[in-house]
Amino acid sequence: MSFTVAIIGRPNVGKSTLFNRLVGRREAIVHDFPGVTRDRKEGRGQLAGLEFRVIDTAGLEEADPESLAGRMSAMTLGALDQADVCLLLIDARVGLTPADEHFANVLRKQSTPVLVVANKCEGKAGEPGLLEAYSLGLGEPIGVSAEHGTGMGDLFEALQPFARTAAHDEAAAAEMDEGVFDAVDLSDDETLAADEDPNAPAVTTEEDIEKPLRLAIVGRPNTGKSTLVNALIGEERLLTGPEAGVTRDSIAVDWTFRDRKLRLIDTAGMRRKARISDSLERLSVSETLNNIRMAEVVILMLDANMVMDKQDLTIARMVVEEGRALVIGINKWDAAEDKGATMQRMRDRLQTSLPQVRGIPFITLSALKGQGLDRLMQGVLDIHKVWNTRISTAALNRWLEYTLSQHPPPLGKTKRRIKLRYMTQAKARPPTFAVSCSLPDDLPESYVRYLVNGLRDDFGMDGVPIRMHFRKPKNPYAT
Repeated sequence: MSFTVAIIGRPNVGKSTLFNRLVGRREAIVHDFPGVTRDRKEGRGQLAGLEFRVIDTAGLEEADPESLAGRMSAMTLGALDQADVCLLLIDARVGLTPADEHFANVLRKQSTPVLVVANKCEGKAGEPGLLEAYSLGLGEPIGVSAEHGTGMGDLFEALQPFARTAAHDEAAAAEMDEGVFDAVDLSDDETLAADEDPNAPAVTTEEDIEKPLRLAIVGRPNTGKSTLVNALIGEERLLTGPEAGVTRDSIAVDWTFRDRKLRLIDTAGMRRKARISDSLERLSVSETLNNIRMAEVVILMLDANMVMDKQDLTIARMVVEEGRALVIGINKWDAAEDKGATMQRMRDRLQTSLPQVRGIPFITLSALKGQGLDRLMQGVLDIHKVWNTRISTAALNRWLEYTLSQHPPPLGKTKRRIKLRYMTQAKARPPTFAVSCSLPDDLPESYVRYLVNGLRDDFGMDGVPIRMHFRKPKNPYAT
């Protein structure tokens, strides 16, 4: 991605629709309600072989700087610092508005080049608005239809010069790096190898450390999810505030913690289903659920003074059922009224409501004050390793033989002894096991829990979902 494109304009002109068109899939929520996008959303754009980074921003509005709309506009203008070119989007069917003219004047004072893009130009209804856009004095407007994909060729032609400029800058930077590299003396091989540990242990998990770890942050509204992301990355990347439900769309941010690449995904707050009345919130919750399914580790954010109510347990159970690794972050711990009672309530609710996943880590923190963040992230890395555990078949069958000797399976419904003959790990992420069983339908749930808890104790797999499938052998005489 050689250059960056920021899409800017007043609310409800089709910025998110154009963003989705450029990245080639529906990443940003699109809705008729104005002001859906509040945080800036980034993606990998592509247009006829031209690759670039594209930023979807909140709608520009004239508002009090301290208000939510004012903070959204400030964050939008902040995206210009990262962009090589700005697309000022207007609605051609509505025509030029005073707000469009005002923000064109604002952008004219910025150093970032501006291209005027008139959206919704399909058919003849958008022609007057396209012609009006000339009056902005920002060059020839580009007529497109983000929804139908028309006009993308003209947009491609307009973006090409920025791609050539970026390519020239990259070539110059590479030439400078090569000169610095040539100046380094690499002749002393012993010095280079001094830091290598010949006795380093072999990798026992299936982690792909080159691939970013997908970490979703979920919870009820106003528990501090966006504040946590900002605290982790060290900048005001996401919009925050005292208002509940500030985040509507899921926002992904790439970050590195202790040399480990991560993709942090901030999500919209999830209320009880009965309280969701409008279609926009349903879209936000649907996006959050999809990000839980795509995540590897999920942080469930709780408010220290409202720990583990019914909705928290519903979200936690959903994460476990999807097979994701779960870490519970108890936020606003500095403001907790009764820390001892809070911790006891947490343990009791987890033991009662989620007995199938013993040992879920929960970590106290204050995202606003930056306390407990290292412990939280170390907990994420630790649980991710457990989630990727791979146990050899030989070790599993030795364990199964010993476990059966300590507590054999009960008799089946026909008074025949249930036999467990063989066990193997089908996959990791989460750890999933296949067991050959003579009467799988007769095996009681209590005995399955005995086996799962034994695996947790003997192979150190506390805190992650474990799936165990029992299959009858194909040989009809193996009874």
